Amino acid sequence: MENIPALIIDGRPLPIGETQDVIDPATGRAFARAPLASLADLDRAVAAARRAFPAWAATAIDERAAAVDRIATAMEAERDSLGALLSREQGKPLHSSAVGEIVGAAAWARATAALRPLVELVKDGVEVHRRPLGVVASITPWNYPVLISIWHIMPALVAGNTVVLKPSPYTPLSVLRMIEIANAHLPPGVLNSVSGDAALGQAMAEHQGIDKIVFTGSTPTGRRIMASGAGNLKRLTLELGGNDAAIVLPDADIDAIAPKIFAKAFSNNGQTCAALKRLYVHDAVHDALAEKLATLARQARTGPGNDPSTQFGPVQNRAQFDYVCALAADARAKGGRFLSGGAPLDRDGYFFPISILVDVSDGMRIVDEEQFGPILPLIRFTDAEDALARANANENGLGGSVWSSDLARARALAERMQVGTAWVNDHGTISPDAPFGGAKQSGIGMEFGLHGLDEYMQLQTVRISR
Repeated sequence: MENIPALIIDGRPLPIGETQDVIDPATGRAFARAPLASLADLDRAVAAARRAFPAWAATAIDERAAAVDRIATAMEAERDSLGALLSREQGKPLHSSAVGEIVGAAAWARATAALRPLVELVKDGVEVHRRPLGVVASITPWNYPVLISIWHIMPALVAGNTVVLKPSPYTPLSVLRMIEIANAHLPPGVLNSVSGDAALGQAMAEHQGIDKIVFTGSTPTGRRIMASGAGNLKRLTLELGGNDAAIVLPDADIDAIAPKIFAKAFSNNGQTCAALKRLYVHDAVHDALAEKLATLARQARTGPGNDPSTQFGPVQNRAQFDYVCALAADARAKGGRFLSGGAPLDRDGYFFPISILVDVSDGMRIVDEEQFGPILPLIRFTDAEDALARANANENGLGGSVWSSDLARARALAERMQVGTAWVNDHGTISPDAPFGGAKQSGIGMEFGLHGLDEYMQLQTVRISR
């Protein structure tokens, strides 16, 4: 097996103690070991972050931002090795996706380093400043391990906080290696790593030395973090589940939108929070769009990430694979019809082909639940108001979209979707300069841009009597 990456606490590698297997989803077998942090290790990491906080908060923001820029450069220098590690543990294709995630993470870090918190002048003698919170705990998921870690870490560091990060136990290696790289450009204790299972995450949520939790993952876990963090009124940023709906109106250009919808639904094999997951299609264009999507799906190549011809990798872990298989079986049992895919591939690993599903409706699991995998259900409708009501009926509200040749009509409908981000003739596109977050059960708080930076800072009103 490959070498075990170290945990970094107070700028130094921690001696390797207990470890766990890391599974290659393309084979279903272990290929490496990752360290497991104890509760005592967590205490050490939090203590190191607390010691480092005063000096880091007092460091000029331009110096903090320069350190983030240096980290981005160092990540780019190791993009091939980081990408290979990411591909092996996550499953995504090496050259088209894994290396791209590293490059994208570095670019996102640089964009975050350019942000500066606002100082507001309310009136003469009254100013509003933004101050760092203290110790931020980051708990990251397995779908974009490095990129989402960067989303959590970099605004925290630019804002003047110190960080303790726990990666997903499914994909710890690339994140732990990234933190090793980053520590060469930071003072000791500013960025610390721990790794472990849900019990360690629970301990982080409860820890009295942690001032804020930023978490990306499932809504049930987000609820538990929120409850556990109440003990010391932790600040929270929670980017949770999404079951994004899209509405295709009858005047949409099907030839033009089919490839784009396909890409937005199946990015990262459908394992993307803001992927298009429920496609409501007007009856007039339903069959034509379904067949075009199915043709693209039949042409798609699913395989291991190290195969240059692979377009879509495996589902990342066994539990998620079994869940996707169960949703497919339930849909078929209730009358759903797969125009492509619909059953796991007969090979080692967690491979499920890109699948287009029709003859389904609200009330079926495949529509009501977030599949987070390579199945796209199409739901037929005849009335746009009814489609909007059905799209909004779901408890999730991360994103939504409307597709039409009439931009004014599409925009008016999109603005009525109960979501954090509404797109017109697009879906899932995000950028480091615009806020992103969920409505309803899809989260609390915002990420990205100045709104996201604010989440890592405390407002302080300064009143000066003259």
